[in-house]
Amino acid sequence: MKSIDWSNLGFGYVKTDYNVRINYRNGEWGELEVCSDEYINIHMAATCLHYGQEAFEGMKAFKGKDGKIRIFRIKDNAERLQTSCEGICMAKLPIEKYEEAVIKAVKLNERFVPPYESGASLYIRPILFGTGAQIGVHPGKEFMFVVMVTPVGPYFKEGFKPNPYAILRQYDRVAPLGTGRYKVGGNYAAGMLAGEHAKSLGYAAVLFLDSKEKKYLDECGPANFFGIRGTSYITPQSDSILPSITNKSLMTLAKEIGLTVEQRPVLEEELSTFDEAGACGTAAVISPVERVDDLDMNKSYVISKDGKAGPYSTKLYNKLRAIQYGDESDKYGWITIVE
Repeated sequence: MKSIDWSNLGFGYVKTDYNVRINYRNGEWGELEVCSDEYINIHMAATCLHYGQEAFEGMKAFKGKDGKIRIFRIKDNAERLQTSCEGICMAKLPIEKYEEAVIKAVKLNERFVPPYESGASLYIRPILFGTGAQIGVHPGKEFMFVVMVTPVGPYFKEGFKPNPYAILRQYDRVAPLGTGRYKVGGNYAAGMLAGEHAKSLGYAAVLFLDSKEKKYLDECGPANFFGIRGTSYITPQSDSILPSITNKSLMTLAKEIGLTVEQRPVLEEELSTFDEAGACGTAAVISPVERVDDLDMNKSYVISKDGKAGPYSTKLYNKLRAIQYGDESDKYGWITIVE
């Protein structure tokens, strides 16, 4: 293959050797198929194209100092995909089939797992979507599950450095009681206009407020939000927020390092009381927040006064990455080693 500059790898698509597919037809899931084609041939009336029947996951595999490849929290991702499928009326893929397909895709593309020293990783993108041809608005009966992988570098080119975020009140990410808790493509499409608007103004991403009252913090663009005040790790709770597996992991580690965890509705005004804050997710782990500007209300909440990540955010970031790369013991059973 063409030589890859692992240390300067961006967060984008790099062609790998294989992907893995499983089809759902006649009420049951078929056998796992290995494919080298990057393209998918589907009917023009497929339900994923017309009615948005599509859900996906995001995971990573890491190569440790010992040369072993580790996949982070594979079962949690499988369970979340099942929840997403329930939410938009798709057939649920059994957890064991999900795990088999992900491990197979990683093993087949082992040469694309970046070396330990690079700080890069292999991004794993499982996706499940409706392939059955129909025009009426009702759930599909045929689906395809695909696992593709690609090596990636840091999500933000600045790395682990605080960025500014914007509150743009003219946009909603999802409707109250809608699909916010599911990892479906429609949620991300709905947030793109706001995200591009924020970037055009010099911000890293949008910090959405709740869609009903515009009072509470929701999600930070494509990631969960957390703030640290004193020795408390505070993160918003709402049926409109995707349950981030990274955030779930950070909450566990926060307790381990002596922080109290509060998962509850968080008023926008509380931003002024935070010593640290971050957006957290699979892609970036933690992206520290420098400040949040509420442009419509002409308010600015400065969180990082020195332009650096706070001590607790740094500790949590380093601790989680150490577990992912195998530098710290996995006492929570989060890691699957690819044999």
